[in-house]
Amino acid sequence: MEQRRFSGKSHWYHETQSSTRQAQALPLVPEAAAVDDPFLLNLTLPPAFTTTLEGWLQPARKVYNLLFAQRVMVNRLHTFSAYDRLSTALTVAQVYGVQRLCNHYAARLAPLPGPDSSRESNQRLAQMTQFARQLAFSPDVIDARARQQLEDVGLTRHDIVLMSQIIGFISFQARAVAVFQALLGQPVRWLPGMEMQQPSASGRFADLSGSWQPGIEGVEIRTASARQLESLANWQPLPAFRLLAPVLAHHASTLDALGEIYQAVVGEASDEPWQQLAALYTARVNGSVSCFGEYRQEGAILAEAVLSDDPLSHSGEDKKAHAVLQSVQHLTCAPDRFSPAHLALLKESGFSEASAISLLIWSALCGWFNRLKIAAGDVTFP
Repeated sequence: MEQRRFSGKSHWYHETQSSTRQAQALPLVPEAAAVDDPFLLNLTLPPAFTTTLEGWLQPARKVYNLLFAQRVMVNRLHTFSAYDRLSTALTVAQVYGVQRLCNHYAARLAPLPGPDSSRESNQRLAQMTQFARQLAFSPDVIDARARQQLEDVGLTRHDIVLMSQIIGFISFQARAVAVFQALLGQPVRWLPGMEMQQPSASGRFADLSGSWQPGIEGVEIRTASARQLESLANWQPLPAFRLLAPVLAHHASTLDALGEIYQAVVGEASDEPWQQLAALYTARVNGSVSCFGEYRQEGAILAEAVLSDDPLSHSGEDKKAHAVLQSVQHLTCAPDRFSPAHLALLKESGFSEASAISLLIWSALCGWFNRLKIAAGDVTFP
């Protein structure tokens, strides 16, 4: 049977089947494709923040340009096309319901030719869409079987790493945009998004004696390129990248930019106990046992409170702890509903506006790492 390609998506709510109409359909907001700032999507920050945040905003823009280049070359090992990348991005944006992202990625996706109408292409796109939605909304359901299902429909390990980076990046971008729109007093969504993400069950963290092991083969030193070796040398010494870097080095440029973001955000989030609390609670919500275990070593008392069935009630009279938990919970579970009130809660508890923003961006970055660890490996026990 002859395979055919059709172009056009009727609107920004993307499904797994491509449209069969020959006429090109316009996205809901076609002008959203053209932006000067590919990360904040033309969201204008107050001048006081423009300089202080550039340390991580610049590499974040670099990640966008790497993941969503105008032209993407595909081959036997790298099969993830421009359509695949933007389709995945739109799927994740829809999960979070942040309108600015939905408009942008729908507008970028609309002109691209969709996959052919073969059964294999439909199965491939359906499996990719399911994985993207699950890792975005219910990361704790992703396991080795989910990775195997991607391999079964033809994705290579390079593709799976790239796809995981895209999902993690959009999760970070959605929450950063939500925070800054709250700072500016703007609504995050105009149309209903999905329901709130439910925190992972506390029983998942009953045994923290395990260690994370990659489920995707990392780059081999003897066959790695000079760029990959340089990236490994730069980032593998950092604890957060020690086991993850060889896997992420399949896309060394993206690893480099992520490392730059990490160093800048960690430097800004200087309130160490609250940084630990935000990281622990984000990992608890997302079900990242390995990330939770790493931060538990530095804040065991905080970890016990976070693992309770109702962490907010265990914050007691500590206004700062209560504010951190409540704001991080809303940002992690429902970024489309994050509002100026959640930001005001942090400020009323004693955080400066700048430190509150830094803490929330740190939580968003932790969510990116949670998803990378869950997607790329598993916790094994002695």
